Amino acid sequence: MKPPKARPKTASKRPAVMTGAMVPVFGWPPDEDRVEAVFDRLSRVMPDPKTELNFSSPYTLVVAVALSAQATDVSVNKATDKLFAVADTPAKMLELGEKGLIPWIASIGLYRGKARNVIALSRIVLEQHGGEVPLNRADLQALPGVGRKTASVVLNELGIEAAIAVDTHVFRVSHRLGLANAATPDKVEAQLFRVVPEQWLPKAHHWLILHGRYTCTARKPKCSACVISDLCPSRAGLMALGEAN
Repeated sequence: MKPPKARPKTASKRPAVMTGAMVPVFGWPPDEDRVEAVFDRLSRVMPDPKTELNFSSPYTLVVAVALSAQATDVSVNKATDKLFAVADTPAKMLELGEKGLIPWIASIGLYRGKARNVIALSRIVLEQHGGEVPLNRADLQALPGVGRKTASVVLNELGIEAAIAVDTHVFRVSHRLGLANAATPDKVEAQLFRVVPEQWLPKAHHWLILHGRYTCTARKPKCSACVISDLCPSRAGLMALGEAN
């Protein structure tokens, strides 16, 4: 059963757990018609959203997403474009080994721990799954360096599960739009699954990330260029505080 319609209350503000930036805190759940309109408009400007990480197989996708933790997609792509030319399978990655992998990803933050995890997950994929990445949540999350968020990104991108990975962009945008008001990523994820209409769930993850990355940015959100600004309960407050343009 869907939660009853409720219009957002006046917002308060608190530090967002994931970003440190101030985000509004609205009454929840949001009005269903407004939520429907938000995703309808986002779907019109981004009809086929995809991850911006470069990959050519489930294996390279898992590796790229694992490497992207606390790093930008741009920095990961710069490294993996060269890495995957020489090691795009678990067997080839194991041939590199941890020491051999490090130079390829040294430009990415936390590269030593990530190199260790990539080699470990490659060994498990090769020895326990016949070289094919397991495409179910339990086995994915059992891989070293692959937590719930990484598994959600992989399953969503490959069209296996309508998952929503709550990163800093999704967390911020969800709060500003009043889609969620919880203080942790897991709780925000649960709230989004309750309020996002079923037809929009498969791509909601990408729409929220891309909207947060390019329009509803942490500093100076581009409210004047936003296609859903009139549906956003945060706009007036952000404009009044001079935090938007």
